[in-house]
Amino acid sequence: MAAKISDDELYRAFRQQVNMTAAVLEKWLQTDESKSVGQASGDGESIGHHSGARIVEILHKKQAALTADDVAHLHKVHSYISRHAAQRPAGDVAHTPWRYSLMNWGHDPLKK
Repeated sequence: MAAKISDDELYRAFRQQVNMTAAVLEKWLQTDESKSVGQASGDGESIGHHSGARIVEILHKKQAALTADDVAHLHKVHSYISRHAAQRPAGDVAHTPWRYSLMNWGHDPLKK
């Protein structure tokens, strides 16, 4: 079992992995490409798309203002990005569901 990371380490990992700004992510979430990917939740919106909206909210907060629910979401984001990024398909990924899914979670794998 992996060792639990501290909230500070988790926040640093989140800020490193989430490489889209709140404004860029918010704009992305309005696109058809963003809405075209992901596992649907009960309300018809994908889990990743819903997560992206939460990430935008979190990005607007200072670390000290994060709630326990925010920190729990940081764990989900960190786990998802770590797991999904490791599954990179071969070839050009610019217009793939794989990239679009990661972008819904705030991570653009093509961004340097």
